[in-house]
Amino acid sequence: MSKKYDYSYTQDRELSWLKFNERVLKEAGKKSVPIFERLKFLEIFTNNLDEFFMVRVGSIHEMSLIHDNHRDIRSNLTPDEQLEKIAEYVRPLYGMRDKIFFEVSKELEKQKVKRVVIGELPKEDRKYLRNYFEAMARPVLSPIVIGKQHPFPHIPNKVLQVGLILKKKEKLSFGMLPVPKDLERMIFLPGDGMRYVLLEDLLLEYCDEMFENYSVEEKSILCITRSADINPDDEIYESTDDYRSHMKKIIKMRGRLAPVRLEFSGDENQKIEEYLAERLELSGQEIFCSQTPLDLKYVYALIDRMPKERKKNGCYRLFTPALNRDFIPGVSVTKQILQGDKLLSFPFDTMDTFIDLLRESARDRETVSIKITIYRLAKQAKIVKYLCEAAENGKEVLVLMELRARFDEENNINYSEILEEAGCKVMYGMEDYKVHSKVCLITKKNAKGIYYITQIGTGNYNESTSKIYTDLSMMTASKEIGRDAAKFFHNMSIFNLDGTYDHLWVAPTSLQNNILRRIEREKMKAESFQPSGIFMKMNSLTDRKIIDALSEASCAGVPIFLLVRGICCLRPGIAGKTENIRVESIVGRFLEHSRIYCFGVEDEMEIYISSADMMTRNTRRRVEVACPIYDPVLKRRIKAMIGILKKDNVQATCLKSNGEYALKKSKGDEKVNSQIYLLNEARRSQRQPISRKRNFFDYVRSFFPGEGKNKK
Repeated sequence: MSKKYDYSYTQDRELSWLKFNERVLKEAGKKSVPIFERLKFLEIFTNNLDEFFMVRVGSIHEMSLIHDNHRDIRSNLTPDEQLEKIAEYVRPLYGMRDKIFFEVSKELEKQKVKRVVIGELPKEDRKYLRNYFEAMARPVLSPIVIGKQHPFPHIPNKVLQVGLILKKKEKLSFGMLPVPKDLERMIFLPGDGMRYVLLEDLLLEYCDEMFENYSVEEKSILCITRSADINPDDEIYESTDDYRSHMKKIIKMRGRLAPVRLEFSGDENQKIEEYLAERLELSGQEIFCSQTPLDLKYVYALIDRMPKERKKNGCYRLFTPALNRDFIPGVSVTKQILQGDKLLSFPFDTMDTFIDLLRESARDRETVSIKITIYRLAKQAKIVKYLCEAAENGKEVLVLMELRARFDEENNINYSEILEEAGCKVMYGMEDYKVHSKVCLITKKNAKGIYYITQIGTGNYNESTSKIYTDLSMMTASKEIGRDAAKFFHNMSIFNLDGTYDHLWVAPTSLQNNILRRIEREKMKAESFQPSGIFMKMNSLTDRKIIDALSEASCAGVPIFLLVRGICCLRPGIAGKTENIRVESIVGRFLEHSRIYCFGVEDEMEIYISSADMMTRNTRRRVEVACPIYDPVLKRRIKAMIGILKKDNVQATCLKSNGEYALKKSKGDEKVNSQIYLLNEARRSQRQPISRKRNFFDYVRSFFPGEGKNKK
């Protein structure tokens, strides 16, 4: 490498992410968490780990083959060294998951919910399962024996299989039995309680009969994880003018990329492991054994089957997002935004307010156009419905649809077709740059001229995730913000990434530079003994330039508080490097997803909300937008929210200088769970709407309503 890096205060990105996912797993281990929510955390951890291997391990694996001299700029590790450390860290996580899954299963058994072992069942239950196998499973099974006439097949990504070592006339062969996706994953037994068998366990029990002319030497449930690290813009893939068709091909290709992990259920698999390791060219560090089911997606269907009262007791207390405190029911959303800026805070506020804005705009004679960037949508998206209605009503509708939103490509392709059929103009992002920004511009015209309604947020236009992700969404009639948003969409339409803006920070051109300037400004203030401070909330921090700038600001004496949910490649508390930086992470009921940047203190503090994490991929290789908060009331609201987040001593953990996380010491203070605190405040404010003219001190006091308000 040409540049010399200081590694004394940084750490590896992948290991930092694994520590985040470990915190997710620890939520499943907490007895204070409702039992069904513990099951969900186990599934979330498992799904996170699957995607980590498909995306990150897949990428590093490719790098190890191509760039053998590459060293990571945060850890100084080569790709092979990174893969070795990943495997070393992941293996104990399998053991931790097994232990927690066993504990949760025992708790469920007390409630007569049990995954049964077929060999331990009485005769009548085994007969029931035998009949089910014969009637439902056997007709759709496709067994394969590897041989001269049947060469080693392609094993799809993340599809459960039963693997077998077969023997015939002293000759050993390998057999496979894919677990059909079209069959129910759980087979429930008749009788009291809720006893069930997983489909793969049923096939493992009776698979011998599918290979009747062989004796079975060994059999096991297994699953292969393949790399999903495809760059749709790579020249090695077929070029086409129809980008949507191109993306459909890319999705199909993903399932055929190199294997990066082989998982087994149980431990009786030595011969199968040796055979597949050779065939798939996998080393021992890429093979993992689990006592927990390899796919836990079935837990949601299991919870849905629970009686209403049991589900209520086993899940978090139900909360339905409601109308934001600043909106008056039954009054036009558009008119209320024209009276003053509004801020939605998800999941506490309902996204229906923004959807109502789209609905009104689709039907309003004054609406000229609606322009929006879309990265991820819900499976059933009302937003698409009203965009289509606007186009059908003669409004100009421009949708910048990012088809490369990983694992949501197919959903976005389907919606892009629907939007085009309705008459919307659809663009598919920028060449070499994903469009990850969350911007909607509604242009209107009346007798006085053109005016704008602009919405800018930190999260996707996804009605489903808005109920479980914490995000912010500002809606404003500001002419200045509207003009910048109009410039933004104009530049996107002509593929211009070098546009200049007066108020918005837009990556890849100005966002990183503006953040570096603000950090430098706070550093200079500290050096001249003026009050200074930085607060940043984000999902991940990996951008080396920003990390180094924060270190320099810390050395100058700037107090820095970073709330980083996931990856944090900066290690705080290093003397002479990061001693004035505090890093915390909150993992709880909701996924912390909002990005907030604050520079300065008191009334001089600048506040921005953004779609961008502090990762180089976001600051330099994506189209992202950060928007200033100018309205004093909204600034106070965000400051109050930050104050609660900083006080969290239940779900928050502190990153130590050695790169490990530890629980915060409460020092006898009242226990504060920030998410539950804000949830209770949302419930309270739904009953007591807050006037925009309310005194600031009264407003702040509303976040401290008294003892017991932060409890579930």
